Amino acid sequence: MSGRLLRLVCTAAVAAQAALAPLPAAAAPEPRRPVNELLADLQKLYRKTEQATETYNATEEKLTKQRAEVKRLDGELVRARLALQESRSAAGRLARQQYQSSSDISPYVRLLLARDLQHALDERHVIGQLARERARTVGRLTNNEKRRGTLGRQARKALDAQLTLAQRQKKDRDDVRRRLARVEVMLASLTPTQLTELTRLEQNKTTDAQNKLVASGALGSERTPSQRGIAAVRYAEDQLGKPYQWGAEGPRSYDCSGLTSQAWDYAGTPIPRTSQEQWAQLPKVPLKDLRPGDLVIYFPEATHVAMYVGNGTVVQAPRPGGRIKLSPIASNPILGAVRPDKRLS
Repeated sequence: MSGRLLRLVCTAAVAAQAALAPLPAAAAPEPRRPVNELLADLQKLYRKTEQATETYNATEEKLTKQRAEVKRLDGELVRARLALQESRSAAGRLARQQYQSSSDISPYVRLLLARDLQHALDERHVIGQLARERARTVGRLTNNEKRRGTLGRQARKALDAQLTLAQRQKKDRDDVRRRLARVEVMLASLTPTQLTELTRLEQNKTTDAQNKLVASGALGSERTPSQRGIAAVRYAEDQLGKPYQWGAEGPRSYDCSGLTSQAWDYAGTPIPRTSQEQWAQLPKVPLKDLRPGDLVIYFPEATHVAMYVGNGTVVQAPRPGGRIKLSPIASNPILGAVRPDKRLS
């Protein structure tokens, strides 16, 4: 049998087997999950992503400060090396002078044998000055040696800390990217109908939470903002419509704490970069005493922040995929509020 005929026979046999094989059973459609479960899962993913983002931001801020410290120490080390070089040169000159003027006769014997006593005394005075200068030079040399050694150790330690932070930053960045990918996968798996239902359900929950907060009287009456608070609010509202981006501090995009920190920096009151640090370091203020410019912190871990603008409303960079917008203050579970400027009343 020729090779061509053999191939035809084999092809026909395979085709026959395929035709006679039983068809696989159609895959059963996955049961449709309730929209409230989908919303809970999506919000959990968003929350974990934002928590990872704030961790990344904190590491980035520490790394920036550490780089500045390394640069400062490097500059001091250069100056210490130059000072050491100068003191070594001075010590060398003194050593040469001492060698060139050395004699087997003691200075005291030369003083006794001198014909001109006043000249000898003057010479002795000069010798004393040289001795004191030599002592000072040796002291500077010793101190500069010690300083260079100390700065060298500090610079190496600072550089090691910078490298450690850089590795942690990469880990934090990769964690954010993994979590963002999970959010994208979940959103891509949803149908347009599910997305519409999710949006409606989230809006209804926010409305219910807002109504309960207002009815409880927790917000109190409107208070007059400080001038810096007005400036911070104006800056934040000028960013409306810009996209959320993790780790971003403007001007084209922001994450939640990037927006609030930049707004207050613009107003002339620098504040910590992350929502956790803003919650930990800034003065707390009761919700009933809120005034425009105050920051509202959300979730038990302080992983989200927005700026109060009045009338029960905040401006915020909401989450990945969203844009800066005005929202009801109860759009997320409230942890508390802080006031960046010092005047509390």
